[in-house]
Amino acid sequence: MTSPAQTPPHGWLVTLLASASFARAYTLAVLGAVFASYVIEQVAGRVTYITIVAGLAVLGMGVLTARWQEISLLRLVPTTVVVFIGWALASVFWSEDTSTSWWSWVSTAALAFLAVVIGHIRDTLQTVRALGDVLRVLLAISLGVEVLSGILLDLPITFLGVQGNLAQLGPIQGIFGTRNMLGFVAVLALITFLIEYRTQSIRPGLSVASVVLAGGLAAFSDSPTVLVLAVGVGLAVAALAWVRHTRPERRAGLQLALGGVVVVGVFVGYAARHPIIALLGAGSDFSMRVDLWNLMVDQVRFRPLNGWGWYGPWAPREYPFIYLNFELDATHATGLNAYFDVLMQLGWVGLVLFVGLAGLALVRSWLAASERRSVVYAWTPLMLVALLVDSMFESFTLTGLGWMMLVLCAVRAGQSRSWRERIGGGTDAGGTGLPHVPGFGRPGAAADRPPGAQGPDGPAR
Repeated sequence: MTSPAQTPPHGWLVTLLASASFARAYTLAVLGAVFASYVIEQVAGRVTYITIVAGLAVLGMGVLTARWQEISLLRLVPTTVVVFIGWALASVFWSEDTSTSWWSWVSTAALAFLAVVIGHIRDTLQTVRALGDVLRVLLAISLGVEVLSGILLDLPITFLGVQGNLAQLGPIQGIFGTRNMLGFVAVLALITFLIEYRTQSIRPGLSVASVVLAGGLAAFSDSPTVLVLAVGVGLAVAALAWVRHTRPERRAGLQLALGGVVVVGVFVGYAARHPIIALLGAGSDFSMRVDLWNLMVDQVRFRPLNGWGWYGPWAPREYPFIYLNFELDATHATGLNAYFDVLMQLGWVGLVLFVGLAGLALVRSWLAASERRSVVYAWTPLMLVALLVDSMFESFTLTGLGWMMLVLCAVRAGQSRSWRERIGGGTDAGGTGLPHVPGFGRPGAAADRPPGAQGPDGPAR
């Protein structure tokens, strides 16, 4: 008979689900599945992808249950995320197709849940490392597919949407379906790889190779949004570095000044939009987008407050989407602008909630990054800048990998700076995470990081 002293405090399943190794594997699986969603659907079908996401959601519930002692319901999900998803759920009841709208909402909620789980079982540095590993593999596969299609075979791979234009230096799509999505992912990868380099969490040679890979694919994508994204993120990096190296007593004034510059810059950019478009060589593409946005605004006038119901990606046979595509003689799957898409689907109430969700997360993460020592805290606000800038030209942040990353960043920001800190305390997002289940070790333990890697509160600046 086993003595009481030899009896483990938890069963083997709880031990597995609450372990740091399982947390890392789970994070890699979630990020890999969501970022590779297009190729999974093209190769194995949409049902396969849905099954994978559903299985990961069930596992995520198991992980949170195994860690129930460290979970605070008050700190689990940012209020802004809950309210936005709640309004999207309410819109199901007045949508033109209740069934389609409902399943679209389930998809949105499932991806948000996966992001919440990752936000509570991985700290910021561990999340950066996991995302870096996933994007290195997916971008390398994209390059390999383009080399095979455009150079070795000189034939398009139609079922993946690969046109084989690498020999002509682009545009290329990789395994992400469109050049704009490849460019968007490449920019997110560049941010992640540079943070890895600054925190010394991977070997310098691998870090440099990763940056070259992401930068090369971003250039070959020939996406008109990549340059805008690069400029926006570059300006954010410069501003954040300036703030971080400013004396604490002067930071508040500088932050206000930078905020004013951003507001003025938005108005100047809008006023000078035509010369900017001509400089980027995206006139015809932007003209098409403007026609689409004007028609979307016309539809908003019929339901200004509540919108036409939540769909995320458009349901092409439902009104008003079928009307918009008929008028433009096109087959748009989104509104090519996250803000206009939210406005049409959820009305002005939904747009205010969406902007509040993203804006509050950006402010919280920016303040945390400007005050704390480690450069790893810069990852969250820079990712949010990329997501918000891209939202002006695409609707990626409403579905799939873009939506999951937005919620993950909101969870990170809510953990680091929130009114919840005044109620019960707790650790921030960049530290070791929430207190771990007794007997299983900390999820942010040094053993879970590669040799030489700095912890979240290391000396890097």
